[in-house]
Amino acid sequence: MSLDGSKITDVRAYILSAGIVRDGECVRETRRAVIKWHSGWSGRLHQVYVNGRYAGTTVECEQRMLVVAVPGELLTAVRIEVFAVEMDSCQRDFSGQLDSAVVSSGRVRLRIVRCQQLPAGAILSIYGDGGTGQIDYQSPLSSGPIYVWRAWQDKCGFGMSGFGSCDFGYDSAAAVGFGRGSFGYGQFGLDADLIEWVSEPMSSGSYQFGIRVEDSRGKKSEAVEVGPVFVNTSARPVDEVSVDSYDEDANLLVLKVG
Repeated sequence: MSLDGSKITDVRAYILSAGIVRDGECVRETRRAVIKWHSGWSGRLHQVYVNGRYAGTTVECEQRMLVVAVPGELLTAVRIEVFAVEMDSCQRDFSGQLDSAVVSSGRVRLRIVRCQQLPAGAILSIYGDGGTGQIDYQSPLSSGPIYVWRAWQDKCGFGMSGFGSCDFGYDSAAAVGFGRGSFGYGQFGLDADLIEWVSEPMSSGSYQFGIRVEDSRGKKSEAVEVGPVFVNTSARPVDEVSVDSYDEDANLLVLKVG
C-alpha cells in the first residue's frame, strides 16, 4: 500500500483566523490551516502531509477538507500535499516516501539505524562539506553530542539487560520487538530504532555528509559518507498579490506579486 496523488486537484490552504479586530483586519492563527481539495476517488480516505510530515487523515470517503497544524515560521513557504489511501492503511505514516519534500524545503534529514552492533556509550558526530565538495571533519554540524544509548537499559547484550531472564548471550528483554521498530533494518526478530537528524536551513546546492561513531574511550570509527544530496531552497511566502490583467477571450489571469 502507498500514497496516490492522481485525481487530486485544486489543493488550497486557508489560515484560520483567531479573531477580527474593529477595523476589519484578521488576527491570524498561524499554526492552524484548513486544507481543501477536489478528488476523483471514491471509497478511499485522504491523507495530508505538511513539509513531508504526516498531518492527518480524513474520517469519511466523501470528506474533502481537513484542519492541520502548520509551522509558525513566516519566512519559509509551507509545502502541503494531499494523497488518497486505502481504508486498511489510512492510519499509516507514509512520510518515508516523501524524503524529497525535506530536501526541497532547504533542510536535509539523515537517518541512522540504532543497531545493537553500536557500542555502549557510543556518540554520533555528523559533518558536512558546506557545498565545497570537501567534508570538514574538524567541526561537526550537530550542535551537541548525539548519544546512541541514552539509557543503559536500551542496549542489549550479555549481562546488559534482564540478566538471567533472556536468551543466553543476548539479554535482549529491552530490545525493540519484531515489527515494532524500523521494520527490516534490525536483526531478525528484534528490529531497530532510527536516529533522525535534521539540518538547519541550507542554501540551494549539492552537499556531502560524513558520520562518525565514537565509543566511550574516545576512539572514533572510520567515517561513513553520504551524498551528494541536492538541496532546493523553498520559495519565500508571498506578502502581496494583486491582479495585473485578465484576458476574457483567453480566460487568462495574470497576477502581480509584491
